[in-house]
Amino acid sequence: MPQIPEKIHELTVGQLAARSGAAVSALHFYESKGLISSRRTTGNQRRYTRDALRRVAFVRAAQRVGIPLATIREALAQLPEERTPTREDWARLSETWRAELDERIKQLNRLRDHLTDCIGCGCLSLESCVLSNPDDVFGERQTGSRLMVERPSREAAREAAREVAQEPKACS
Repeated sequence: MPQIPEKIHELTVGQLAARSGAAVSALHFYESKGLISSRRTTGNQRRYTRDALRRVAFVRAAQRVGIPLATIREALAQLPEERTPTREDWARLSETWRAELDERIKQLNRLRDHLTDCIGCGCLSLESCVLSNPDDVFGERQTGSRLMVERPSREAAREAAREVAQEPKACS
């Protein structure tokens, strides 16, 4: 990995890509979504401050655990400009996601614990499967042979996940 001398305070997009492991196109995408920022030279080339390395690492780590880009952008907006965020800055941000990550871990554990049973039973029932249709939430909203998933609000999804975690059903 190429080292960047301390006296260089700005990175080209190529240097940022090489150091962060992110593709140049990903960096452009992150910038278009407001996750990182750059200034333009007189030749219209992007220049990133050194703190962009930590921001990119943060974005990629958050994406790996399923945090939506909008939530990542909100978190990054709380970080100070013009300086590399400190350990305390990152700790403050990560604390806000702890409950959400704990809920995701519960959901993944439930999926792991029931996946073999559900695939093994062969029912793949949209009426009673704890994975496809926990607590028959679809049957309460509509009838018919099609399973049309509505995108629930974040709070409704959390509430449904809490209910499923408390009373898991087995496939019949």
